[in-house]
Amino acid sequence: MASRLPGDFCAIDFGTSNSAVAIPRGERMGLVPLEGEHSTMPTAVFYFSEGRHDADGPPRAFGRAALKAYVEGSDGRLMRSMKSILGSSLIDQATDVGGGRGVKYFDMLAGYLKRLKRQAEAASGQGLQRVVLGRPVYFVDGEPARDAAAQASLEAAARAVGFAEVQFQFEPIAAAFDYEQQAEREERVLVADIGGGTSDFSLVRVGPQRRARLDRREDILANHGVHIAGTDFDRHIELAGILREFGYRALGPERPGQPAREVPSGIYFDLATWHLINTCYSPQRIAELRAMRGFYADLRQHQRLMTVLEERLGHELAGRAEQAKIAVAQGGDAEVDLGLIESGLALTITEAQALEALQGDVERIAAAGRETVAQAGLRPDDVDALYFTGGSTGLRLLAQRIAADYPSARQVTGDRFASVATGLGLHAARLFGATAG
Repeated sequence: MASRLPGDFCAIDFGTSNSAVAIPRGERMGLVPLEGEHSTMPTAVFYFSEGRHDADGPPRAFGRAALKAYVEGSDGRLMRSMKSILGSSLIDQATDVGGGRGVKYFDMLAGYLKRLKRQAEAASGQGLQRVVLGRPVYFVDGEPARDAAAQASLEAAARAVGFAEVQFQFEPIAAAFDYEQQAEREERVLVADIGGGTSDFSLVRVGPQRRARLDRREDILANHGVHIAGTDFDRHIELAGILREFGYRALGPERPGQPAREVPSGIYFDLATWHLINTCYSPQRIAELRAMRGFYADLRQHQRLMTVLEERLGHELAGRAEQAKIAVAQGGDAEVDLGLIESGLALTITEAQALEALQGDVERIAAAGRETVAQAGLRPDDVDALYFTGGSTGLRLLAQRIAADYPSARQVTGDRFASVATGLGLHAARLFGATAG
């Protein structure tokens, strides 16, 4: 690599929950301050119901400002988990963002990428033409056509905001490149990159003699992943804990000659899924659910549900589930105050309850790690190091379960929110900086 990198490229970690960008800083790559001193920005957009369009579209706020607008009760719509739309039919559809405005999901995603690009260009002092984008091992599990379509949509969005050359790298492999900076000898490292949308594993050969190579294909021993991660954990905790107070899995009234039936559950699954919450607020659906009052033995549960729908509090409940997950991840119980729905309503989610709710997902994630090692033709004892990255690796019970399969591996925790962006930057420097003079 030349002494000074060309400045017209960047690397973007477009995450389900948070995003980051790396740009050339002289001889090295550095992360861009995206919001104040923060080098990561929540992958969130808030569309205000009022305000004039400009050249970029409807009035919006991004990242922490978007979350602040939502928390403070601004009139509009908050969008998160946009990455989960890739590979689905929603990407070509429009959605109501308030104020009589409709926005295509593709334009929503492209608008967020444009924000990242502009921040990076401001920090770089020049236009950026080339980009390395991170991608999960699988955008969509077990469906190659949809997976390819997801990458194609992300590439189209990147080109739409002005990138002339777009390259991709698997996110867990990028994390391995970040880990490699501290490797003192050749090792086989299993990267567990568990973020908001996917849990990805890569088994990579790293070492001081290998890190300068541009072509690392022979060092990528295996990669595998599942579309299960932090947002799924939030959903399960919300269903298992919070939404039971609103009628999820509750029984209806007993009728002569018939056993009590379980309350229909579709509305609860949609309320616990970020990008489907707003579909619960249509007048027709609210009318249908209001007419289902007789399905509930406990009418307080139905009233609470209707309060959530009529006052559009679904995202608030989802946010409280996420906070409960974070509290449990740090050890101990999580107290959830639901007084905004009903005065005095509160509940406690214990670590044991969280473990029960998440056990199936945790086991599937751990199995994906074992499958990765098996695909490489190796045994768990052949893994020298286990490198954790991604926001969801902060969930103690998950990290402990994964580590239990590799008792002889050294455990290392990277920057949970920036390891992938750092590794993508290293890859971009090798890829685009190789011809610099």
